[in-house]
Amino acid sequence: MTMDVPDDDTGVSRIAERFRGFLPVVVDVETAGFDANSDALLEIAAVVIRMDERGRIFGAPAVSAHVNPFPGAHLDEKALAFNGIDPDSPLRGAIDERPALERIFKPIRQELRTTGCKRAILVGHNAAFDLSFLNAAVERSGIKRNPFHPFSTFDTVSLAGLAFGQTVLARAIAAADIEWDAREAHSAIYDTLKTAELFCRIVNLWDERSPVPAE
Repeated sequence: MTMDVPDDDTGVSRIAERFRGFLPVVVDVETAGFDANSDALLEIAAVVIRMDERGRIFGAPAVSAHVNPFPGAHLDEKALAFNGIDPDSPLRGAIDERPALERIFKPIRQELRTTGCKRAILVGHNAAFDLSFLNAAVERSGIKRNPFHPFSTFDTVSLAGLAFGQTVLARAIAAADIEWDAREAHSAIYDTLKTAELFCRIVNLWDERSPVPAE
């Protein structure tokens, strides 16, 4: 697979044209609760979406980080039991929020320059949840250039409900005939990779059956 590059002298690539100047980036977070302002962000992973020469989209390699709870963060024991994360484990190799976000944002910013896209748009399963934790961490970290649109998303819950009649991630994955290992679920990197596969499967199926008309 080759990296998507601009197709003409305007510097705008086919993926920019396909999504009105937005670059889809799949994101998943693992957290210590449901409140983005008070509960800790513990893991984050992202997969940039690219397009091949046939116009089919696919996921780039994932980038991820284990994250230290921010000072004063709330840690809900039920949430930790659900995702199996021990925030105090030295084996996590966790880093603070700002360097974690910069690790995630670096390849996204590079892809924006390469493709001529104006802004990244978050793709997620229940995307509003992931975006809320991302935005809260950006604000706490004092990062001035967030590459993501502040509120627009592509939500694979809605897309999978439309395409396959399923809204639960594992069931949507199965309906899309994508391999799923329940033992790996609820880690940010695994869920991001699988959500990226699901998003690409849905968009590629749509484009095969109902190509998006050129403007």
